[in-house]
Amino acid sequence: MSTRWERVARASQGNDYAQAYAHRFRALADSGKDAVGEVTFVTGLLEAPARVLDAGCGTGRIAVRLSELGYDVVGVDVDSTMLEMAQDAAPHLDWRESDLATLELGEEFELVLLAGNVVPLLEADTLAAVARRLAAHATPGGLVVCGFGLDETHLPGGCPVTPLAHFEEAMAAAGLARVELWSTWDRDPFDPEDGYAVTVHERALD
Repeated sequence: MSTRWERVARASQGNDYAQAYAHRFRALADSGKDAVGEVTFVTGLLEAPARVLDAGCGTGRIAVRLSELGYDVVGVDVDSTMLEMAQDAAPHLDWRESDLATLELGEEFELVLLAGNVVPLLEADTLAAVARRLAAHATPGGLVVCGFGLDETHLPGGCPVTPLAHFEEAMAAAGLARVELWSTWDRDPFDPEDGYAVTVHERALD
C-alpha cells in the first residue's frame, strides 16, 4: 500500500520521483543557492557532536551535511526508494526504514528534525501518534524542529493542508512545548500570510 508521500510524489514526478527530488536539490546547490538551510538552522540551536534524528530524511541531503559538520546523525524514512539513494550517497551513515507513527528506535536524540513538508505528508489521522513518537525520541529538554507549508502555494500538488493550530495541539498533547516560531529557516518573524512555519518545540525535563 502506497503512502500519502508516494502518491503525491508520483502524481507530480512519476515513478522516478526519488531521482527527481534529489536532482532538484542538486540543481539548487549547483546554482549557488542554499539547498540545506535547515542545517544552518540546526547549527544555530546546538553544537556538534550532538545527536540528531533526521525524521523523514528522504535522500539524505540534510543528514549527510550534518554528519559532515560533526553531528551524530540517524536518518529514518518510510520510503525505501528514497532510503536506497541516501544509502548510496553515504553508506557510512545510519539509515533506518520506519513509519514515524510507529517509530521505535529505543534511542533518544538531542534534536529531532522534520524538514521538507514531512508534517502535511503524514498519513491521515496519524499526527497525534507521530507527535508522541517524536517526543519519545527526544531527550528530556531536547528539541523537535519542524518546517512545513501552511497553504497550497507552499505544498506539493495534492498534499492537504495541516493547520498550524492542529499541529500545535498534537505537539502539546505529546508533552512538547513550543519555544520558537518562524516563517523561514532563516528565522524571519512568523507571519501566517507567508504560508510557511518553522517551529521549535522542547520536551519537558523529567
